[in-house]
This record gives sequence, structure tokens and C-alpha cells, in this order.
Amino acid sequence: MAEDSGQERTEEPTDKKIADSKKKGQVARSKELGTTFVLIFSAVALLLYGADIAKGLYNMMGRMFTLNRNETYDTTKMFSVWGDAFSEIIFPLSMFVLIIMVAGIIGNTLLGGFNFSWEAAAPKASKMSPMKGIKRMFGPQAAVELVKSILKFVLVAGFAILLIKMFFYEILHLSIEQIPGSILHSLEILAWMFLALSCTMIIISAIDAPYQSYNHHKQLKMTLQEVKDEYKNSEGDPQIKARIRRTQREMSQRRMMQEVPDADVVVTNPTHYSVALKYDTDKAGAPMVIAKGVDELAMQIRKIAKGNEVPIVESPVLTRSLYHTTEVGDQIPQQLFTAVAQVLAYVFQLKKFNKGRGKRPVALNKDLPIPDELKH
Repeated sequence: MAEDSGQERTEEPTDKKIADSKKKGQVARSKELGTTFVLIFSAVALLLYGADIAKGLYNMMGRMFTLNRNETYDTTKMFSVWGDAFSEIIFPLSMFVLIIMVAGIIGNTLLGGFNFSWEAAAPKASKMSPMKGIKRMFGPQAAVELVKSILKFVLVAGFAILLIKMFFYEILHLSIEQIPGSILHSLEILAWMFLALSCTMIIISAIDAPYQSYNHHKQLKMTLQEVKDEYKNSEGDPQIKARIRRTQREMSQRRMMQEVPDADVVVTNPTHYSVALKYDTDKAGAPMVIAKGVDELAMQIRKIAKGNEVPIVESPVLTRSLYHTTEVGDQIPQQLFTAVAQVLAYVFQLKKFNKGRGKRPVALNKDLPIPDELKH
């Protein structure tokens, strides 16, 4: 897609991109690292169990070639002879194979971790395409592999010549040693030479592993358009989400405005804030905020309140405190009970006075008891 759009892969891969690549079996792998582990641990296993394997083979062959007349003609005796012969070699050979298996698993999962993908194991027609095969043969990855192969040949050949020179006289001395001592000695020389040659692969692995990790990360990089497309697919189109949020907000405001006519009082700033309060003793133990708003929404709340003869009381400090400390549908904070109670008492007395059932209430105290921590 980056090639088609002309954009460069400059963006870091997202978590989803990395997870998807793992599902496809695309993880950083270094064949040289796996090979190095197998070779080195094979040499170590040969040093640990090589002598036992050699002794077991020597005894097994000696036993198989020294059958007496009765054992030769007894058809059932052969199986017991095989069991006796193989019993000496089974344990050291099993440990040798086990060490190599563990080394192979560790070496091949050390970079990129353990990952199994059915999608990667499935056959693909694209892998059989001659054109893609030619591109891989002459691509940059093939050039890197060629350089590694040349470097491996030079290192291994150089160390091999050096080791032959170091062990030259010891190798010649094997011809005059007695069997089975010469076999064990030759195996020891072979194991140490094998270990030394295997260690040369550490140099290749130290170069290849960081390169494979860098190359894999580079291949996972994304274009800016890919990041945007992924965000849209996973999170949704930002424009659609914004439209949904706007619709939800408008619906919430409409529901809120429908509650204003039932308010007992609307307290105002008076120019910027409006908060509608309702005190229903049957449903709540404290007054509730049923609507609130700033600027245009505050003006709309006051307009609806006037149209439905809901008392409007100016109290800037209380209005700001209620607006910033409560949400629509919440009960007022306990610290504001006294201040709101004074407002409601004034409103109820005013309603009685308007109906001719009482005296005109005293003007509401402008300095209502509001804690300093709730003032805004």
C-alpha cells in the first residue's frame, strides 16, 4: 500500500500491526543464531557424552561380532543380544539428542520469542511464483545472505586451518596409540575442534541478530495513511464518532430542558451560569440538580423557567459552586445544604406570599454560608 500511495513508511508500527504480524508468523528470526546455538551445544554435548557414546559403540560392536555357536543358531537369542548391546548407548545418546533439541528451541526462539502460526504454515500460491522467486534471489535480502555466506566461509576456513596447525602433531600421534584409547583421544580432539569452529559463528550471530531485528522492525513500519486507516477501522471514523457524541449531547440537553419546568428554583450567576434545583422529599433526602448550563444554555434554562413561572434567584457564588461540584441528577453536596435550604425557604415563602397566604419574605442573604473549598 505504501508503494501504491507513494508514501514512505515513517511511522512506528502500532500494537495491532505487531499483533497481526505475529498471527501471520512474521517475527524477527535469525537462522545464524539458531545454528550457532545448535553447533555450540552439540560440541558441548559431545564433550560431555562423547566418550560414553564411543565406549558404548565399541562394546556394542564387540558384542555383536563375538556371537558363539549357540547364540547364532538360537532365533530368540538375537533379540536379547541386541538389548544388551544397545543398553550401553541409549542413555548417553538420548542425553546428546536432548541437549541438541533444547539448544535448537532456545536458539530459534531467543530472537522474536516462541510463535506458532497456522497461517504461516498453510501453503501459499505466491510462494511458488517464479517471478517472486527471482526477485528474492536478486533482492537486498539475497545480497545480505551472500555476504554472510562469504563471511562464514572465510571465518570457518581460517579457524579450521589454524586448528589443524595447533593439533597437527597430536593428530599424527593418534596413529601409534592403542585402541580403544586412540578412539577416545581422537573423539576428544574432534570435539574441541568442533567447539572452536562453532564459536566462530558467534561473530556472525552478533551481526545477524541485530540486523534481523532492525530489518523486521523496518518492514513493520507504516505510512501515515495506514495509521489513519487502522485507527478508523479499530476505533471508528473520528467524524462519525464526533457526530454521535454531538447527537448524544443534544439528546441529553433536550431531556434536561424537559425537566426545567418541574424545578423548584433556578439559581443564576446571573449572566453565565444557571442551575435548576428540585426538592422532592418523597424520592430524595436532599435537593437535586436537574439541569445546569453556561452561556447560551444558561440563558435557555432561564427562558424556560420564566415561561413556566419557576422562581429565578440570583446567587453567583452558590450557582458556580453547584455547577462545578455536581452533575445533572446528583444530590447537592452536604456542605451546601444550609445555603440551598435558605434559598428554598425564601422561594417557598415567596410562593405563599404570591398566593396571599403570608407576609413578604425578607430579601435573600447575599452572603450565603458556602465553604471556601467549594467556591469557584
